Amino acid sequence: MVEHRQLQRAALLDAARSLLAEGGMEALTFPALAGRTGLARSSVYEYFRSRADVVEQLCEVDFPLWAAEIEAGMAACDTAASRLEAYIRGQLTLAGDPRHRAVAAIPALELDDAARERIRTAHAELVGLVVSALDELGQQEPRLTAALLQGVVEAAVRRSEGAPPHQRRRIADAAVALALHGLAPDPQGSTPAG
Repeated sequence: MVEHRQLQRAALLDAARSLLAEGGMEALTFPALAGRTGLARSSVYEYFRSRADVVEQLCEVDFPLWAAEIEAGMAACDTAASRLEAYIRGQLTLAGDPRHRAVAAIPALELDDAARERIRTAHAELVGLVVSALDELGQQEPRLTAALLQGVVEAAVRRSEGAPPHQRRRIADAAVALALHGLAPDPQGSTPAG
């Protein structure tokens, strides 16, 4: 019985990922989840209280994978600046991956305080790596700068939604240039995405 329930939950989470990838938050409904899995709509409520609960449970599964990919990308770099670039590009790449739409959807949802705290705690390790890199670069307020940097990443994610690959690359380049060089002209001459 427990194994059957775990399989049903996994099927519902897979269906939720697909719905998010295909149509965003608007597509993630209980009738759609029921239709994708062949369950009765009332059965979906046995697994999730709300749409926010679906996303929260997806994040519990997917965020550690997301964080591990970002951490691995940063660990492969040998300078603080390249670690920050890996952080930005890694998040933008993963946000564009349909498997990770739930993590990218968090800001759009009204999650309860306990859910937000669990997600913040999971995110803290990743932010710690950014703070460390910013400290190494001599930032006087690395925690504040890390929060502002995350704002740049989130804006780039929103701007990238639905964009073709070449434009997503330009947006990533612009986000990296802004993070590493501020508003000064990019020393490599690339221009921001328009």
